[in-house]
Amino acid sequence: VQLQASGGGLVQAGGSLRLSCAVSGSGFSIAAMGWYRQAPGKQRELVAMTENGGAPNYLDSVKGRFAISRDNAKNTVSLQMNSLKPEDTGVYYCNAILIIFDATRNYWGQGTLVTVSS
Repeated sequence: VQLQASGGGLVQAGGSLRLSCAVSGSGFSIAAMGWYRQAPGKQRELVAMTENGGAPNYLDSVKGRFAISRDNAKNTVSLQMNSLKPEDTGVYYCNAILIIFDATRNYWGQGTLVTVSS
């Protein structure tokens, strides 16, 4: 199983970016998918998460600006980021909680850098 993330880059404050992540492989089902980020010198934090049958969960500081969506048929998750701020800068990591042979496992993508200039 692999997670492949894409879509990071450099954007001015107020701009938008869209991150995407695809899960490849076989023999799994997806329990949840989401995005974390890590700014320089800070701990990794949850940005947005969507679980099966539940409402998305967002970091307070991104509510109203970011939107997470899943395509279950394609095993992908996307994060639309609008009205970006310099404090949104960081490495964004895709995360997936998978069920494999009745065991729950946590997978991470390789990280994609988002830089928001002021």
